[in-house]
Amino acid sequence: MKIFTVLLCLIPYAGVLGFLQVQWLRCRLTDEYVWTNAEGHVETNNSYRDAVLQFDNSGNSAMLSDSITFLVAASKVDMRKFVEGPVDRLQCDIHRYSKGMSRVRWPSLGGTVHDIWFTCTLRHTAGLYNITSFLRVTPATTMSAHQPDFFSWLTIGVKEKINASAVMVLMTRSPSVRVGLQKETTLHCQFAVDHKVPHLTVEWHLQRHGERRTKLFSYSSSSGHTEGSGVAVKGIAGGDASLTVPITKVSSEGMYVCSVRVPPLNGSVDIALHIIEPPDVSLTTKEEQIPSVVCEANGFYPLDVEIDLFKETSSGQRPEKLGNVLHSSHLQHHDGTHSLAAFVRLRPSPQDSGCAIYSCRVSHVSLQGLYIHKSIIGPGCWTWFHLTLPGLVCLVLMIIFIAVTRRHFFNKTVRRR
Repeated sequence: MKIFTVLLCLIPYAGVLGFLQVQWLRCRLTDEYVWTNAEGHVETNNSYRDAVLQFDNSGNSAMLSDSITFLVAASKVDMRKFVEGPVDRLQCDIHRYSKGMSRVRWPSLGGTVHDIWFTCTLRHTAGLYNITSFLRVTPATTMSAHQPDFFSWLTIGVKEKINASAVMVLMTRSPSVRVGLQKETTLHCQFAVDHKVPHLTVEWHLQRHGERRTKLFSYSSSSGHTEGSGVAVKGIAGGDASLTVPITKVSSEGMYVCSVRVPPLNGSVDIALHIIEPPDVSLTTKEEQIPSVVCEANGFYPLDVEIDLFKETSSGQRPEKLGNVLHSSHLQHHDGTHSLAAFVRLRPSPQDSGCAIYSCRVSHVSLQGLYIHKSIIGPGCWTWFHLTLPGLVCLVLMIIFIAVTRRHFFNKTVRRR
């Protein structure tokens, strides 16, 4: 049992070790050309180019000589340390990064005010994590002190080799979270920097659809000031900026943004929190002037739900989907969840007068492609049962009476003999 437990613990570690042996990845580079038009306005033209991210010492040559290659030197914040799983599930995107007018020097060894920056983001295609690394490139020329840095960006040739070093990594292992109501959930946010950080700011914001962004938490290492709650301040020193949402509500749904600012860099990761509450389904019959079968889905979120009613008149036959189904209007409860009812009226006709079994099928996003099924015996079956029950009782009584009478007659005949 101990050996089995150790092997389980080593599985993710083995995945990390495997990726550390990877020497290069194919990426997509979003290149930007920035200029000022005749009216004095800044315009940008984006182009998408194939590139290679190569993990190696800057002195080595590019492994694929016909592509743009980013040669990333070894550092304390090697993004490969944060990767789990096979490489073929990774999507790699490289973008230019602008500091604007900032001329703050990156404080680690070799940093200059003229550094040019790129971001490299690794996304797991199954949504397991997103990792963004900041790459520092020292250009051969200096930039102007009187205009934004993007006017001095280097031009990247078709087979350009760019020597870079990773200086900061920001990641989340929960890019998309699904959780029910009245639950506690943690939104993961982790970062690492290549030096001891004297000036660090961590912030969390919530962006709901159609509303202004709301600040949930902020922390400044230089002032020690903390605003809001949900993040363990002691964990920030170790690179853990995760946010805990204590009791989820419908209003908790939205896009959460974890931001880490280390001058001159400002990185962020987006985490989508989805509130998913499954419906409570019931299927009943109503004995009215016109009997009906009612299927109710209660307490579900989000709004969209599908309710289908079926009818089965004899065993072995495929249930027939009913088309004359009526729906109530959606009812919204105080907690933000919804309810909906679907019903069918059983009007007197040859097809409804007999015995039938009715079933209800409910589909909702919370069921992840599955369905909730309920079945009930139709009112016609109970009507038939009530009509035949007195006859059955009379028949049984008559059989008992005849048996007793014959037995009494038989006993009297035996005595006379």
